[in-house]
Amino acid sequence: MVNVVLEGCQQQKEGGAKTRSSRAGLQFPVGRDHRLLRKGNYAERVGAGVPVYLVDVLEYLTAEILELAGNAARRDNKKSRIIPRHLQLAVRNDEELNKLFWRRDHSSGRRAAQRRPRSPPRPITGSDV
Repeated sequence: MVNVVLEGCQQQKEGGAKTRSSRAGLQFPVGRDHRLLRKGNYAERVGAGVPVYLVDVLEYLTAEILELAGNAARRDNKKSRIIPRHLQLAVRNDEELNKLFWRRDHSSGRRAAQRRPRSPPRPITGSDV
C-alpha cells in the first residue's frame, strides 16, 4: 500500500522524489528556471544554486508587489480584486520598486525611454492642393 501525501497542488509519494522547489520551500518552479537559464545562452554553465536563488528573489518581489497592490485595492473603495492599475500604483508609490522598474511603462506596452516624438506635419505646398 502506498501512502500519498498532498502537498500544495501536487500528489507525492511518501519518501519519493521531491521537486527542488519543495526542497527549498518555494512555490515557483526551480527546475523550469534552471532549464531556461541553460537554454538562454547566458553562460556556458549554470550552477545548481543559481536557479534556487533566482526563484527566491522573484518570489519575494512578487509577494511584495502583491501585498502593496492588495493595499491599493483596499484603499480603492475597498475592492477585493486586484486590477493592473493597482499593480501600477503599488510599484509607483514604493520608492525602491519604482527605482527598479523605472524604465517600464506597461500601460502603453512600450518602453517609456524609447518613445519617439511625433514628427511635425509636412508643410502644405501648392502641388499638394
